Parts: sequence; structure tokens; C-alpha cells
Amino acid sequence: MIKNLKDWKEPTLLLSSMGISSIGDFIYLVAINIIVYQLTGSATAVAGLWIVGPLTNIITKFWTGSFIDYRSKRKVMIVTYIIRATFICLIPLAPNIAVIYGILVILSVAKAFFHPSSMTYVAILVPKEKRKQFNSISSFTSSGAFIIGPAIGGSLILLTTVEATLWLNALFFLFSAILLFFLPDKENINKDTIPTLTFSQVVQDFSVVQKFMSQNKYLTFTYLGFIIVMLFTFAMDAQEVVFTQQVIGLSEMEYSLLISITGIGSVIGAMLLSIFSNFFSLRYMIVTGIVMMTIGYVTYAFSWSFLSIVVGFVILGFFNVFLNAGITTFYQNNVPVEIMGRVTSIYQLIQSAAQVVFILVTGFVADLISLRLTIITMALVMLFLSIIFSLSVLKPSKAFYYREDYSEKDKLSV
Repeated sequence: MIKNLKDWKEPTLLLSSMGISSIGDFIYLVAINIIVYQLTGSATAVAGLWIVGPLTNIITKFWTGSFIDYRSKRKVMIVTYIIRATFICLIPLAPNIAVIYGILVILSVAKAFFHPSSMTYVAILVPKEKRKQFNSISSFTSSGAFIIGPAIGGSLILLTTVEATLWLNALFFLFSAILLFFLPDKENINKDTIPTLTFSQVVQDFSVVQKFMSQNKYLTFTYLGFIIVMLFTFAMDAQEVVFTQQVIGLSEMEYSLLISITGIGSVIGAMLLSIFSNFFSLRYMIVTGIVMMTIGYVTYAFSWSFLSIVVGFVILGFFNVFLNAGITTFYQNNVPVEIMGRVTSIYQLIQSAAQVVFILVTGFVADLISLRLTIITMALVMLFLSIIFSLSVLKPSKAFYYREDYSEKDKLSV
């Protein structure tokens, strides 16, 4: 699979750092849900944890890209890891729920800086010919973290305490930061030329992103199309517990088993993709991933038993990694690294705002009509959109955007 181990030394370190932090994210998720519920006994307070991230993104994404693009992406990643480790350690010492939510906001801000930085740093560090396989392996590590993280978190809570688990959790982010110290910057940053982060600078950067998006309409249409399709998955996932237990009639044990099986499906899909990614074109990965993932959601929407819903979840879990690895590689190959932080932040701003609205509207509609009808309608609309999206991807005239052998001079201009 890897012909030249020396060429993969730096990408492997980056994969290890990101994989370990992903495990830390899931351990943290288990622990924070438990500690908030223990403090408040309120399901609403726990549900509020899921709103903090998107709301923080809406506020911070206006200016994170302007900060990131003029600074070392590697250093930004290291600082965000250290901030997350520090404030996770402070959660057990918080005197009340208000302080905990304040810490969660800071953690969400750090994460808002991390994603655009890591997306850009991968494009800087990993050569184009290795990106598809890198992103495939990254999907494998993320899927593995989905299984391993909660298992480690649950085990640590059983063996120690929730507080001790959070302190141990911080070590995952510290270790991830240490690994990044062994990687090169590969950026020539002149500190004297870094502009001051002001309102006018943010406005100017917005105009740069807007100009790039208008000049590269197909890229914009494709990535926004991907975001729109994914909005349906977010909205359906938000109703997942209610749908599976109240509509399908699954027990809590069956639901837990269902999530584990889905994770295993994702791991298997990501493992196969990481091994055979060089045999699949970007178009094949994106089209197969989005259509089959949507078919999985349609199967889920029409499910009537544990077995039928397992089939749907395994399909969507297996092919979701194809879509994510493919669309990430497509994005990194086509967006210049000089503005990737700003472009990524704006896309995530759009996604976060639409996600909050979409989830609230879905919950409101589900209260007016049956949840089953709501989920079925969303799944069928998602299927229709995924077919339109796939036809756009497969257009012969757009083959340039999916090339994996073009030179640097062929890259889209800023």
C-alpha cells in the first residue's frame, strides 16, 4: 500500500496527531455529557451541549480565516491542542454549570480555529498525488476513533471517575501537540507583513473569498451542494434517538448496538478505501459515496425493524467515508492554500448557520406532522438532490476539477 515509507514519514506523524486528538474528542464527549447531567439532572442542559458548537462557529467563523491564513497553520494547530488540553483540565474544577458552559465556548472557539488550519496544513504538507490516500487513511482513523474513543471513555469512567477521565483526556491533546513539533512549517511567514486583525481587514478578506467563489462557480456550486446534502443528514441525525426508539420501537440496548454496528461499518469501509484508494477515481468516490449514503438514509427512513435499520445504517456508514475522503481531496486540490483558511471558514459559517436553522425547522415540522413522514420526505428529497449532484460531478466538461496529475500551474487562481 505504501511504496516509499520515507515519503510517508511526515504524513504519518500528522495522521497520528489528528487520530489521537479524534480519540480525545470522543472521550471528552462521553465525559462532558455525564458531568453536565450529574450537575443538573436536566436533559435540556445536555442537549444544549450540541448547540454550543454551531452557535460558536457562527460567531467566530467571520474572522478565523483572516487570522489563520496569515500565520503558521502548524503553530495554530499546536496552540489549539494546548488550549483544549488546558481547559478540559479545568472542567472538573468548575463551581457551576455556567462556568462549564463558558469553558465549552472556549473549547469550541479553539476547535473553530483547528479545522481550517488542519485542512490547509494537509494541503501544504501532503503532495497532491498522496492526498487521496492520506484522506482515506484519515477517514479510517476518524472512524476508528468513533469506536475506540467512547469505549476508552466508558472504561476510564468505570475504573476511575468522570473528573479523572477528563484529566487523562487532556493528555491525548498534549500528545497530539507534541507530535506536531516534529513536523516542518513549510511556510515562509514574514511577521512584519501580517496585517492587524481589524474589522476592515475581515471585510477585505470577505471580498477576496467572494471574488474567488464567483470566479470559480463550479467549485462553489459543488462544495455548497455537498453542504446542502449533508444538512439533511444532520437534521435526521438530530432526530435519530426519537425516531429509532419511539417510531421503530428499539430499546436503549438495541440503539447502542445499532450505533456500534454503524461504527464498525464505517471502519471497514474506511479500511478498504485506505488500501484500495488508488484504484478509485475522485469522481467514483464522490458519486458512489453520496448516492449509496443517501440510499442508506432512505432505507433507514422506511425501516420497520432492528434488522432493516441495521442494513440502512451499515450502508450509510460504509459509504460515508468514500464521500468525505473524495470531497476533501477535491477541495484541497482546487482551493489555493493562500486563501484556504478564509474560504474554509466562510463555508463552515454557512454550514453552521444553516445547520441550526435546519435542525430547528425539522423538529418543528416533526411536531406538526408525524416524525416518520418527516424523515421519509427528507430522505427522498436528499436522494433527489444527490442524483442532481452526481450528474454535475460526472459532467465530461468538468473533468479538470477531478484530475489527480495536474501541475501546480494548473491550480485555480486566487
